[in-house]
Amino acid sequence: MKYNRQKLTDMLIVHEGCVLTVYLDSLGIDTIGIGRNIQHRGITDKELTYLGYYDIIDVYAEGITEDGARHLLENDISIVERELLEAHSCVEFLTDNRIIVLLNMAFNLGVPRLCKFRKMWAEIHEKDFNAASHEMLDSKWARQVKGRATELADLMKAG
Repeated sequence: MKYNRQKLTDMLIVHEGCVLTVYLDSLGIDTIGIGRNIQHRGITDKELTYLGYYDIIDVYAEGITEDGARHLLENDISIVERELLEAHSCVEFLTDNRIIVLLNMAFNLGVPRLCKFRKMWAEIHEKDFNAASHEMLDSKWARQVKGRATELADLMKAG
């Protein structure tokens, strides 16, 4: 999938923030870095090695560096790319900005929950991006994330 990955990375850092210690997100889920859900996704042994730890307990006790947070983010983006393409192969043929919008939403919601935006997906398949933008804003997600949703809906519309 070809898109400006650095633009997505920068956007996710702004939208998710970067917290180098474990915190509870808005849903009460253990999170670290740039939105890494460590309660459900965890941290792999390879990632722990990169972070300089042997056990996730060390992450809870000591936190991570900004470089570590970016490393986890890069891995998370790769996972979300793969999951999103498996769920909706049409994403690959969209403009950079629209790919970034959908990856950003998938990162925030998870691909399974993003797939529940059935009306938005129907509009994307019809290439009616104004309507897809409207469907994004007509959601519980948009009411929760407010400015993020508006920014992403505008990008969806503009392409």
